[in-house]
Parts: sequence; C-alpha cells; structure tokens
Amino acid sequence: RAAGFYTVQVWPGLRLVSLNMNFCSQANFWLLINSTDPAGQLQWLVGVLAAAEQAGEKVHIIGHIPPAHCLRSWSWNYYHIVNRFEGTIAAQFFGHTHVDEFEMFYDEETLTRPVSVAFVAPSVTTYINLNPGYRVYEVDGAYPGSSHAVLDHETFILNLTEANVPGAEPRWQRLYRAREAYGLPSAFPADWDQLIRRFQDDERLFQRFWFLFHKGHPPREPCLAACKAALLCALRTGRSADPSLCQPLRPALPFPRIQALWQQRRLC
Repeated sequence: RAAGFYTVQVWPGLRLVSLNMNFCSQANFWLLINSTDPAGQLQWLVGVLAAAEQAGEKVHIIGHIPPAHCLRSWSWNYYHIVNRFEGTIAAQFFGHTHVDEFEMFYDEETLTRPVSVAFVAPSVTTYINLNPGYRVYEVDGAYPGSSHAVLDHETFILNLTEANVPGAEPRWQRLYRAREAYGLPSAFPADWDQLIRRFQDDERLFQRFWFLFHKGHPPREPCLAACKAALLCALRTGRSADPSLCQPLRPALPFPRIQALWQQRRLC
C-alpha cells in the first residue's frame, strides 16, 4: 500500500498484479536517485511471480506506462523478468500512449522467439485529435488448466465527426475486432510477431493498422517510409532504447532517427 503496487487472486488459477508505473516514468525526476528498482517493486514482482509459478497460477499484469516507454534500466530489468516467467505471465495490459498498439517481448538469447506481448489500449480522452475509444478483451475462461491468455480483443470508438452533426446522438460503435481485421489465426505472441512481419510487405494491411492505431482518425500526413520504420520498430520493442530489436526490420532506418520520430509522436 505504501508504494501503490498490489496483487490479488482473481479466482483459483489466475492472479492479477497491478504495477505502479510512476516508478519507471521518464518524467519522474525523483528517479535520478534510484532508477533501477524504486521501492523494490521489481524485486517484489519476482517474488509474486515465483510464488505463482510454484502454485500453478497464471498471472495478468496491468499498469499505465508501457515498458518500452520506461527508463532504460527499469525497462531492461522488467524485460528480463518477463523472459524468466514467460510460462506464468499469461497477459500484460497497459495504456498511456492514447493510441491502439502493442509491444513485443522476445527471448533474450536470440531476440527472435516471441515470448509475450504487452497490449496497449487506446484512450477515452480525445487528446490529441483522436476519437474516444476503449477496448474489450476476450480471455480464456475460468476452468481447470485454462491458459488465461488473450484470445481476441475489440475496440469501440465514439466518432466525434458523426456525433457533432446537428441533431445527431453520440453513439459508441465497434471499430474493429483484432483477429478479423488482421487475419490472425489466434492472438498469441507468435501471431503478433508474424503480423509485424506482414506489415513490412503488405502496405494495404499496414495502412489499415495506421487507421486503427489512431482510432479511426489518423493525421492528414500519411505514414510513409520513415514513419513506418519507426512504428514497426516501436511494435517490436518491449524494452527501452534497444536498437538490436529493430535490426531485422524493413524499411531500415538509423536508430537515432527512429528515436527522434518516437519523440515527435508521443502524446504523453
């Protein structure tokens, strides 16, 4: 309670962990004192995951700031923990960026085998020039031996252009369902990794993602080669400031240029 991170058993076989992402925030100047593991949160997380592993529980992790947006030392340590407990962590859920995206986690030895995905849900707030949105996850249910993994998700928006027509009533509507929109056979980490690979060559699919990324209201400026390189790199990067994760991608772009483009598009 003193540091704002918690865990609770949702039902037998599933545990929820809520992280206080202020302890990794790049905007938190207090972390100049200790950016490695403030308040011992990561050490506590290791203990919770080890106990869950021993008890045969699956774990869902929730937090505000996605790990790749965190300070480098915290982010890399968290990435290491996800690798160690890939069989226990069934799902990760974050927000903060206001847009509809995800971040991949790979095995640390080869950086090629997908081990987890952090789902980053869109915001209800309109900041900046976005429709309000929210996401609903379909998760493997409560039964003995359940994976408790995300099976699919769908995003709903309130179209502000339609809502502001004189006489119109605000109406929430489904924007898309992930597996249907992207042609995914399932929603496991390997499927999202394969989707990034498909984005490289299927421009029509990538532009569809760009539209959904902005909750149906993309900026007027199109996402061309440099923009695409930066966005694909962001999707593949579950830890902060790691150029090696983006090296296999096309189109290629120097990592400092990618980082500069990330800073331009970050809303928070």
